[in-house]
Amino acid sequence: MTPYRLPKRDRNSHKGLFGHIVVIGGNLGMSGAPRITAAAALRAGAGRVTLITRPEHAALANITFPELMCLGVESSLDIPTEFESASIFAVGPGLAQDAWAENMMQYALSKQTPLVIDADGLNYLAKHKTKRNNWILTPHPGEAARLLNTKTTHIQADRLKAVNELQQNYGGVSILKGAGTLVAAENEPTHLFDQVGNPGMASPGMGDCLTGIIAALVGQHLSLSDAARLGVWVHAKAGDMAAQKGGERGLLASDLLPFIRELLNND
Repeated sequence: MTPYRLPKRDRNSHKGLFGHIVVIGGNLGMSGAPRITAAAALRAGAGRVTLITRPEHAALANITFPELMCLGVESSLDIPTEFESASIFAVGPGLAQDAWAENMMQYALSKQTPLVIDADGLNYLAKHKTKRNNWILTPHPGEAARLLNTKTTHIQADRLKAVNELQQNYGGVSILKGAGTLVAAENEPTHLFDQVGNPGMASPGMGDCLTGIIAALVGQHLSLSDAARLGVWVHAKAGDMAAQKGGERGLLASDLLPFIRELLNND
């Protein structure tokens, strides 16, 4: 049973009630990362998911998930104004750090839309430090070290201190990923998740998957802090269920998708 419950859906529900998640990422050669994010958002119950990516990837991005909408853009000028009313932007998976990536980050940061920022989105913030209250940052220890201008060993030596410094310096909600993921939000107790998750989850795409789950939960009207905590738990528990079925070694992010759906439908 999940530690936080989503409300039961009314029979007359429609997809517009459960959030429009816009995933931004997938630079050249890295189309897989935002696809994992988008797939996780769909399996976590988002009403609508759009992937904004490089034009070279847009035609292929929804082959495995035809429910996913895709938009290829050369620059933020190609993004329709309707996307400003999205529930949340999930920015960073496969973003890279070139001019296109910077343009996408500048677009996302210029809007008032809530954000989940991961991967190279965090590396952008490490170079262009800012603070806001309506975002969730999801660094692993290396990214956290860049955000705090320190060494990864210092982050790992006192993870509780690090996650609280991240939250104080950047605002919103901070998640420090790793063995015993921590979630910090202003004026709330810091939560440690050390009873779920396993070493098999140290594989590509796992962070991208977490980003999608959290974004979908925000789209379903959870607060940022509740979405972060529930998202971390569901992600880790789905990893445990997938490992129990097939073993830890060789575990892939996409293996979590059916279990995400199962967990979020478990009353």
